[in-house]
Amino acid sequence: MDQIVRALLRLLLVQLLASFHCTDSLLSGDDGGWGLVSSMEDEGECNIEIRDAKSITHREFIKEYAYAKPVILRGLTDNTKFRFLCSKSNLVREYGEKTVRLSTANTHSYRKVDVRFEEFVKFLLTPQSEETLGSDTLYFFGDNNFTEWHSLFEVYKAPPFSLPLMHSAYSFGIAGPGTGVPFHWHGPGYSEVIYGRKRWFLYPPEEAPEFHPNHTHLSWVSLSYPNLELHQRPLECTIRPGEVLYFPDRWWHATLNLDTSVFISTFLG
Repeated sequence: MDQIVRALLRLLLVQLLASFHCTDSLLSGDDGGWGLVSSMEDEGECNIEIRDAKSITHREFIKEYAYAKPVILRGLTDNTKFRFLCSKSNLVREYGEKTVRLSTANTHSYRKVDVRFEEFVKFLLTPQSEETLGSDTLYFFGDNNFTEWHSLFEVYKAPPFSLPLMHSAYSFGIAGPGTGVPFHWHGPGYSEVIYGRKRWFLYPPEEAPEFHPNHTHLSWVSLSYPNLELHQRPLECTIRPGEVLYFPDRWWHATLNLDTSVFISTFLG
């Protein structure tokens, strides 16, 4: 009996130390070992409404945003522990030998490639160049093995504002600076950055943007975006850890990772 008590006390001590470490890392701006130094400084403007979670109710969210327009919610959940578990050293230690599936970063994600997670982190998690085509860019997002990664995903606290008659599904990803996905649309969902910065671009369903489905979003931002008239420009904002972006059903959206970014989306359907 004494051995069981001592074991439980040791486990409790480890958890307490981990929680202190998580809090200290979050407050100090720790990059989790992902090396967030980036030459991509242009965060663009932010013309999406930002709401503090304490100032909005679930009913208000449904009425004003769920079916109408995007919104950024700050302080919606506390994912400090999940952030700690998503450090580079921890993910490589826990999942380095696991196989992950990469998709090409074009609109339709034609090609899939399976690699060990450690190989992806060491050799493929690199900055994106403007010349690279989307079909030649491998992107780790979605296609997650929820059985192998269950212990990580069960720690994540999803946004609490649900939509009637809809269920949630996670997509987890890690990507280098300059990577992203070109414009596409699907059902509603949330996106949260755990490490890094992610710049979002959105258009309502009736305003389909002009883009080449096999060009990277970085090339669109560099070559097409500057030539848009003011009335043609998208809703946009760069989100950071502690912020969650909600996008409604069928809204066109594209993303650009400004740093090496760790992120997770909650899709509703």
